[in-house]
Amino acid sequence: MAGVTPGIAEQLRQFYRAVQDEAIPDRFLSLLEKLDQAEKNADQTTRVKDSA
Repeated sequence: MAGVTPGIAEQLRQFYRAVQDEAIPDRFLSLLEKLDQAEKNADQTTRVKDSA
């Protein structure tokens, strides 16, 4: 294949591994926790309305 850089697959694997090994920032984890809580609250609200 013309124009293909030799070793690009290995470079992509190394990049993927580096990203995979990075820690998840605390701020992002906090946002995920808030989203989970909001979804639980929405589910509870829906259940209350459905049972009324």
